[in-house]
Amino acid sequence: MKKWVVRFVSLLVFNVVVLLLIGWLTPARVGWAALWAGIVLTAIVIWIKPLVEKWFRSMAAKSAGRRTRAGEKLVEALLAFAVAFLVWIGTVLLTGVSIGGGIFGAFWGYVLPPVFLLIGWAIYGAIDDKVESQAGALYDKATGTRTAATGSSAPAVPRSESSAARNELNDGLTEEQRRMLDELGKS
Repeated sequence: MKKWVVRFVSLLVFNVVVLLLIGWLTPARVGWAALWAGIVLTAIVIWIKPLVEKWFRSMAAKSAGRRTRAGEKLVEALLAFAVAFLVWIGTVLLTGVSIGGGIFGAFWGYVLPPVFLLIGWAIYGAIDDKVESQAGALYDKATGTRTAATGSSAPAVPRSESSAARNELNDGLTEEQRRMLDELGKS
């Protein structure tokens, strides 16, 4: 569950930033709808986009043997754009994002945002492991969960244990190691 929450939230923050850039640099009007549109876009990207990509790739694979290497790269680029275009259409239809600016504005409002999404997905793909690990650490800190992966301290000591054991858990040293360090400081 934690993995999905961390992935969803980190992708959500990234998608909201991308949507704000789309609203700022294209004829698409995003505004305050960026928050809801980010949630919808993140859900589409996590659960629907992989299915659409798989479907498009299976259709394209039927004719892959007849294409040159350059033709294959062109088909891959067109498939990526088609998926991003469908994701953008779904986001526009399900949220308060609108496309304005007349005929030419509408054209660019539907063509440019998928390009921004593709660039955003490429950037996120390059940094997602680091972003998700940082988000996971924040999640653990917020929920009070302590794991070995985050490098946190050991769990709390039961009251029945001795003070020496509690000291060892606090600084990681045994009594003998602590005594040796004290002797080093005296010489």
